[in-house]
Amino acid sequence: MSFFDGFELGHVDVGEGVRIRYRRGGDGPPVVLLHGHPRTHTTWYRVAPQLVAAGHTVVCPDVRGYGGSSAPPPAPDHAQASKRAMAHDVVAVLRELGHERFAVVGHDRGSYVAFRLAMDHPDVATHLAVLDSVPIGEALARADARFAAAWWHWFFFGAPEKPDRAILADPRSWYLHDRTAMGEENHDDFLRAIDDPATVVAMIEDYRAGLGVDRAHDDADRAAGRRVRCPTLVLWSARDDMEELYGDPTKVWADWTADLRGGGRIDSGHHMAEEAPDELAAALVEFLRPPKG
Repeated sequence: MSFFDGFELGHVDVGEGVRIRYRRGGDGPPVVLLHGHPRTHTTWYRVAPQLVAAGHTVVCPDVRGYGGSSAPPPAPDHAQASKRAMAHDVVAVLRELGHERFAVVGHDRGSYVAFRLAMDHPDVATHLAVLDSVPIGEALARADARFAAAWWHWFFFGAPEKPDRAILADPRSWYLHDRTAMGEENHDDFLRAIDDPATVVAMIEDYRAGLGVDRAHDDADRAAGRRVRCPTLVLWSARDDMEELYGDPTKVWADWTADLRGGGRIDSGHHMAEEAPDELAAALVEFLRPPKG
């Protein structure tokens, strides 16, 4: 499959010294695809063209601090890396591109940004699809020894200084990657990102924000009884650990959404956009299809 054929590559300044890189293609109802850690927007190169072919405008940004997007210096409370700040960036980029309302799809860490966008901007999000996640506040509230053993990196990344030194010593060895599986251009973009020390630190800050300010935002929403109002789809990788940790993830999301449209497994490992792009794209196209009549 060609690499983002027909897509434009651009940048938008969103304030706070942050500049967001994005690709855009197609014409029709807009949908935003948000990548996870430690990927960049190019992880979607096998999915985005299929959504364009189905009649959508597709925007794939690098969330702040990742890929070719910048980030402000770390703050004491890590709020510069909060999902609220990242969601604000996405709204600003789409408005600059002429889209006041749009669907949002997020994978892994990007799903937390997508969820926060739908929660904080209910008049903006038309649809929400979350891939391989439950809300951060929910994950931490349920955390047990099994979670800590499987997702130890959350807590390691939350420590000061040590993860930065460990990863920056040899980022190409730290992060697992396979050029053949990822595709040449996607892999090259990924390597450029992890070879940049500022990007590595910003990605770690994403996790530090998760343990503090992001959890506080989720907990405040839960206490206030707020839910995502737009139609929501939950998808997860069949060969990852979501079901081992949570059983049926849709049952977890039911407490956070007002219009849950269900979901299910994608036959892949964790990086489903790269491993099962056709199955994932088909599920998203069906979810985003306008109702008949």
